[in-house]
Amino acid sequence: MLDLRPKDLALVQALVARHVPPEVAVWAYGSRVNGNAHEGSDLDLVLRGHNLTALPARLLSEFREALTDSNLPIFVDVHDWAQLPPAFHPRILARYEVLRSGAAVAVSA
Repeated sequence: MLDLRPKDLALVQALVARHVPPEVAVWAYGSRVNGNAHEGSDLDLVLRGHNLTALPARLLSEFREALTDSNLPIFVDVHDWAQLPPAFHPRILARYEVLRSGAAVAVSA
C-alpha cells in the first residue's frame, strides 16, 4: 500500500493524467511503497514508456516541473525506466505499486 495521504495521491494522479501520455505506465517504488517511509520521505516514481523505450526529455522535465509547482508537501523523484541502469530494475520490480498502467510490457526480475 502506498504511504501517501489520499488528497496527495489524488493530486499526483491528476498531474499524471495531465502531463504524462496515457500509454506511459507510472509506478511508485521505494520507501513509500515498502513501508519504510517517514514524514519527510520523497515519493519515487518511474515512468515506463511503450515497449520500454526512452521517453522524451521534455516530457520528464515538464512533469517534474508540474510536480514541483504543485501543492504537494513532499518531493517527488521521477525516473524513466529506460534511462535507469538495468541493475536497478530488479530493486523496483521487487516491490512497486502501479499508479497508472499503460502500454508498457511486463518484465520479469
